[in-house]
Amino acid sequence: MGRIFISAGHGGIEQGGRDLGVIAGGTTEAQEMIALRNKIVPELRSRGFEVLSVPDELSLRQTIEWINARARSKDVALEIHSGFASNPEVGGASAFYITNNTERKKHAELMLLALQRSLPQLENRGAKPDTAAGFGRLAFCRDTVLPSIQMEVGYLTNPSDRFLLQNRRAKISQGIADGLAAWSRAISGSGATDESEIIYPSIDLKINKQIYDEQGIIVNSNAYIPIDLADRLGVDLTRAPNVRRFQYRGVVYVKAIELREFNISVGWESSTRTLILRSILKICPGFIDRIIGHGNTSTVQLMMFLKANNEKALAEFPDIAKLYREEAEIEGVNYDIAFSQAMVETNFLRFGGSLKPSQNNFGGLGDVAGRPEGATFPNARLGVRAHIQQLKAYASQEPLVQEQVSPRFRFITRGIAPLVEQLSGRWSADTQYGRRIMAVLRRLYDSAELL
Repeated sequence: MGRIFISAGHGGIEQGGRDLGVIAGGTTEAQEMIALRNKIVPELRSRGFEVLSVPDELSLRQTIEWINARARSKDVALEIHSGFASNPEVGGASAFYITNNTERKKHAELMLLALQRSLPQLENRGAKPDTAAGFGRLAFCRDTVLPSIQMEVGYLTNPSDRFLLQNRRAKISQGIADGLAAWSRAISGSGATDESEIIYPSIDLKINKQIYDEQGIIVNSNAYIPIDLADRLGVDLTRAPNVRRFQYRGVVYVKAIELREFNISVGWESSTRTLILRSILKICPGFIDRIIGHGNTSTVQLMMFLKANNEKALAEFPDIAKLYREEAEIEGVNYDIAFSQAMVETNFLRFGGSLKPSQNNFGGLGDVAGRPEGATFPNARLGVRAHIQQLKAYASQEPLVQEQVSPRFRFITRGIAPLVEQLSGRWSADTQYGRRIMAVLRRLYDSAELL
């Protein structure tokens, strides 16, 4: 039987460790997750499982290195977090897995089902690919060599969830322990546990519709490709230390999904067990993050992407995709970027916090009066137009084509941020703001098969 690694997210409470995470209701994420982890570990050990608890003073990167240094075949790793939302009504549990890994998705669903059985009051928000996270990737899911899952166990910002975390801890720990036990058994299976005896199954590789001479391998349900193939695709990994490398039978392999960060399309054909890689892109990589330009998706593709992330969004704003295309094209702004930014600002039109759907404010724009709820526009078209104009103010020195409706247009230093990343710390105080927009943009292009 394999071992189980457990990390309490934001557990680092000493200097140099991780921060305290979410702070709400007189408690912290670190405090609650450590207390929960301390219930799960003895529960699993009482059932005969070998459990390794990650030291709390380690940073996220150190946590991953700590696990990787001790990992063995058939081990699994879980990190637990609390969710955060500006809307106190948002709550529940979710589990993130590395994108495109159908087996890991099943394991994430297994974990959530076990938790829901133990505590039905905690809403099951579903298993989600790590690309659905704020930054488009989760290091714990991507960089840990073991099969790994990151769970959000309730929302500390939700009073009901906070009550459950503090008063139903035994039930939550039992449910997570049940899920981990089932997951560990599914991974362990039977057969040799000696690394030297393991044979990794091979897979075919297809690059730009051509079969590649070498084969890839499957490690912990993730596809790996020979590193020389990355060189052939024009991907320079010498400056990408976070890309997972793996040596097997004298060949260095890299995790295929990480090539998406380099604008390589990565897909899977299950019927033939073939990894599909595409470097001949419809989008020029050098212009993907330029705010001034043209979009690449169709109105239908924008609508489908929005609906896939929020089924109810189009009921209230049925023309939102069309409006972004029309208004952005008039001002010469890339509508794909503007649309992706709107999805970040509104959480795919769920809104929340002080921003309300009735404000028609899709870019999180402030107003001149400094009202806490921000600007309000009489209809969706003018709200989109104001957002586009504000983007143009940051990205270009060209005059507006249409009459100004953006309330803070004149306060922007024109042309100060032509690239998405340069909006970080300007449009939003979040220094990772640009990365969050680019993560959504890549998901959009991936769903439209443009990347």
